[in-house]
Amino acid sequence: MDIFKTLCELSVAQSFGSQNDSAHKMLKEKLSEYGEAYTDNLGNVICKVGEFSKDKETILLDAHIDEIGFVVSYICEGGFLKLSACGGIDKRVLAAQDVVILGRKPVNAVISSTPPHLESDRTKAWSLDDLYADTGLGSDELKDIVSLGDFAYIKQVPQKLLRNKITGKALDNRAGCVCVLKTLELLKGNNTKYNVAVMFSVQEELGLRGAKASAVDCDKAVIVDVSFAKTTGESDKDCGELGKGPMIGFSPSLCRELSEEAVNVSEKNNIPYQLEVMSGRTGTNADEIGVFRNGVKTLTVSIPLKHMHTPVEIVDVTDIENSAKLIASMIINESEAENV
Repeated sequence: MDIFKTLCELSVAQSFGSQNDSAHKMLKEKLSEYGEAYTDNLGNVICKVGEFSKDKETILLDAHIDEIGFVVSYICEGGFLKLSACGGIDKRVLAAQDVVILGRKPVNAVISSTPPHLESDRTKAWSLDDLYADTGLGSDELKDIVSLGDFAYIKQVPQKLLRNKITGKALDNRAGCVCVLKTLELLKGNNTKYNVAVMFSVQEELGLRGAKASAVDCDKAVIVDVSFAKTTGESDKDCGELGKGPMIGFSPSLCRELSEEAVNVSEKNNIPYQLEVMSGRTGTNADEIGVFRNGVKTLTVSIPLKHMHTPVEIVDVTDIENSAKLIASMIINESEAENV
């Protein structure tokens, strides 16, 4: 599996809230290689990998599909649209961005910006209420194509950077989805300690809704997401580093046994890793999956990511690969772990 190529394909795909589009379909197709993939009522993509044995516990690998974006909230005169945030988009980077409105057909637009010459106060960042999407169409023509409630996203083509890095939109959390797919590839032909289920969940960015509604029956779960990679100015204690490996979660709400096992497996297999210490809730699907039914033992494995919730997120491909190696090594019986 070419991690870079797959991540690029998923980055340009879309999946917003309850509207599960090309990313959703693409991941469902890729899972079909490992088992029968289906969607539940909310849109989560679920797959049981291979044969399930009654003598084994079941482990769930979860990564959310959905991305941040916009919803059309008002159609103005002169071909302008007002947009509301769908998820926690970083509003500081929005002015002058290219966007695509997913109307009856895609409509290209630009988020308008006031020329600096005409700004009365340049010290404040714009809020979303200050910005309009300019389609260049007339109002009547626009209303024939775009409706209130249509989704929109920032148009961004992923690019390869130096030293195994990639930048693009929606790497939160398409990087996690690619990690899960790579894990399944590494598990091929190996005897596993667990039955393996996969969930590519929806609506994480809207409050972990997909994980909350899932009906996957499991004993343990690994939630694969992204977390903060240090750029400039942040505290070292709050961030990991690109290229230094997966961030293994430690939190009162996570299973200490699984966190320590992840550290031990990493050291035994010479997999670089970092620790991510959280004081309570993790802000990931682990918060919901951990309280399924009678409780699920959960672990977070996070991929370091720069510029979160912007169209220029950055990850290191080696971190995705090493995250997959770690998870696969925890699942494969120890006698066969050298095959990873």
